[in-house]
Amino acid sequence: MVSTSQEREFERERERERVRVKMAEKPVMVVGLDESEHSFYALEWTLNHFFVPFASNPPFKLLVVHARPLSSSVIALAGPATGEVLPLVESDLKRIAHGIAEKAKEICTSKSVTDFKVEVIEGDARNIMCDVVEKHHASMLVVGSHGYGVFKRAVLGSVSDYCAHHAHCSVLIVKKPKIKH
Repeated sequence: MVSTSQEREFERERERERVRVKMAEKPVMVVGLDESEHSFYALEWTLNHFFVPFASNPPFKLLVVHARPLSSSVIALAGPATGEVLPLVESDLKRIAHGIAEKAKEICTSKSVTDFKVEVIEGDARNIMCDVVEKHHASMLVVGSHGYGVFKRAVLGSVSDYCAHHAHCSVLIVKKPKIKH
């Protein structure tokens, strides 16, 4: 028969073990991708600076996320042809998303980074990135910068600007250096 004090000690030890496991969990780093060379540059930069130098024990769990646009947000048509075009657009968006996910996997694997996850989530990139940060309790979000000027950024909006203001974690905006000829 186990005494009450032994049971309490056993429970305390189990709790200490749960705390050790929780503390051993690595923080999550999210890298947001679209089809641009800027976002793939941001992924490579992140791998080179946070994962490759720590090959055997990187300081983060890596989650690569592509926000696939809704087909309805891509089509600005109204009329009888919309029903015919929508499936084609949907198919194209799925194909592009699959290509982005595969390229991300290839880049990670080529840098010998094996502990990563790639997710494709349908929706607006700004909201998706902030939602993923919340869901995974990420400590850092990395996004690429397209290098838009003030006017173009104001008209088109900027995922990086939005995330910098709304994500509940540190946001790293990686700019691809311009090559001067």
